[in-house]
Amino acid sequence: MANNSIDRHFVGVKELLAYGFANAGQVFGYNMVAGGYLSLFFTKVFGIPAQAVATMILVLGIWDTVNDPLMGSIIDRTRTRYGKLRPYLLIVPIPLAITTVLLFSGPLILQNAKDVTVKIVYMYLSYIIWELFYTIGDVPFWGMSTAISPSPADRTRAISSARFISGIIGGLSLSLIPLLMDASEHNIIPLSLPQVFCLLSVIAATFGMGLFSLAGIFCKERVVQSIKEPSVLDGFKVLVTNKPLLIIVCGNIIGALGGLANVFQSYYYAEVMNLSSLVLIINLPGTIFGWATYLIIPKLKEHFDNRQIIFLNAFVRLITSVIVFVIGMKQYNNIAVIIPLLLARNLVFSFFDTVNMVIPTEMIGDTIDYMEWKTGQRNEGVSFSVLTFVGKLTGSVSTSIATALLPVIGLSYINVNGVRTAVKGENTDLFIWALFTLIPSVLGLLSLVPYIWYDLTGQKLNSVRTDMAQRRAEMAKSVSATTENK
Repeated sequence: MANNSIDRHFVGVKELLAYGFANAGQVFGYNMVAGGYLSLFFTKVFGIPAQAVATMILVLGIWDTVNDPLMGSIIDRTRTRYGKLRPYLLIVPIPLAITTVLLFSGPLILQNAKDVTVKIVYMYLSYIIWELFYTIGDVPFWGMSTAISPSPADRTRAISSARFISGIIGGLSLSLIPLLMDASEHNIIPLSLPQVFCLLSVIAATFGMGLFSLAGIFCKERVVQSIKEPSVLDGFKVLVTNKPLLIIVCGNIIGALGGLANVFQSYYYAEVMNLSSLVLIINLPGTIFGWATYLIIPKLKEHFDNRQIIFLNAFVRLITSVIVFVIGMKQYNNIAVIIPLLLARNLVFSFFDTVNMVIPTEMIGDTIDYMEWKTGQRNEGVSFSVLTFVGKLTGSVSTSIATALLPVIGLSYINVNGVRTAVKGENTDLFIWALFTLIPSVLGLLSLVPYIWYDLTGQKLNSVRTDMAQRRAEMAKSVSATTENK
């Protein structure tokens, strides 16, 4: 019975597609915040000083370390006939849509504001409210990747479906942003940069959130929950007592500086190459190859466990980054050299970028099973809140540090005839090149240190899964009997 529960497929194609398209809709808007453009939006488009932006992003990133687990604990206490995750997925798309538009409409709403303090206050309020509703949707969405089925194969399929479809459709925003920015700055379209970002937010609110709502409508929770509701304190204890989860958290937090590459990528194409949409040409082959990688992941996992894949990723990135930086050190603004160089880099990176979209999420699911095996309690809410807050914290830390570094490397903006124009120092372009290509991969090696102690692999993991399949079958009978006696 245990082996049948592990190997059997519970989730059909329709539900997998709904889960995948829902993630695509969510990611469409999220990429405007986490795709490396948030710093550029606040400094260049909204006209807020870099120091104020860096402080705000860091402060709210730290707040997420409390806010996200608290939300996760509330979710774990939820008991309804729809489950504990679906109710939030049904409700959140509408308020998240509204707050997305408000966040990126600030430059238009306050276009006549002369006091920068007013802009800073609006930035704080709009970002806090957007982040609150995003958390309410994101934590249960990724919790669903584990609750959707007791089968590890189903979970991998669900996560892969979500990441694959979001890479295609959700990634459209990463294409539209540089295209519309270039079209605006070169007067190809009659839209200013503030209008461009407002338009994108409206698309994210309507098209994106429409797709996101599919998760609540069509996806089901199949893993039986205990009848007892865990306390909020019990939820937070998971973060302390779940050793494998703590290791993942520490590894990701230490690796936050690797995210500098995403931020400085946007500055590199916008201010060094003066062509934001060049990123689309350079990323396209890698993106296509990355989609094919989803088919390779099952084969890769036959030869390596998740821990080994993480180590392989970091070392390959470092070797590739060193080669790219050295070759481009004196040619970083030569388009004839840069295009083939970065094309090759992105082909290598795309393979591991795809793997990284699946493996960490799958590892969080393993830690949930592990804690259920130890304690009898499932904590999708708190555990996946760790995935979301760590992602937001590392993104906030890297974006904050990158933004704070702008005046250090000599990059600032001034108004010239009503247009925000970059002012650069003698070596600014070289600094941006190094922070885009080399430095993040070097710092990324530090993230491997905690994984030295990660042991939820091999026979230990297989034993947990087999034992839990038997327990869930017994729990399902118990819950059914309790319901019938009421």
